Amino acid sequence: MVVQSVKLPIAKAIAKQLLNISNQSIILREAQFPQDNLFLLDVYSSTREDVQVVIDWTQEQKTAFIQMQFNAQHSYYQEHYSEAEFLIITVENIPVGRLYIERWDKEFRIIDIALLASHRQQLIGSSLLKAILMIAQEEGLAVTIHVENYNRAMNLYHRLGFRKIGNCGLYDLMEWLPSSSVNNQ
Repeated sequence: MVVQSVKLPIAKAIAKQLLNISNQSIILREAQFPQDNLFLLDVYSSTREDVQVVIDWTQEQKTAFIQMQFNAQHSYYQEHYSEAEFLIITVENIPVGRLYIERWDKEFRIIDIALLASHRQQLIGSSLLKAILMIAQEEGLAVTIHVENYNRAMNLYHRLGFRKIGNCGLYDLMEWLPSSSVNNQ
């Protein structure tokens, strides 16, 4: 397990926990903007495939729309989460996803965690989430994340002990508290 950057305390802590819970070579590195933007756009686009299927637009229109949404989200995250760690998830040195996370006074806020479709269902996301929960348990902090209420990963969040504490349109605000069990599958 390697984390490429000394200035990423959350990523370093996650890497340490992953040594105990994952056999995969999951490496977190700091996202470089704008160098990683094309990869990050691919990750974002892979999370919007369901929307792209139902919209009766040309491929060019869909691509332009996804690009616009990605740019708006990226700008929002940069503006509102200035202390966040924006991380690229790699497995066997291949970029497979993104993890954006910020430590607040009483919680870790997972701003976004997303994997390319070809790397889902391989325990990468659950290993990362378990590592984050183990750190939060040690520090006595909650973990929160907004999850689309139709997202298939919602079952994973429930199994890990997250519970819904709010709703903002299409998104449920999920919270995990330190007293929850981290070892659930």
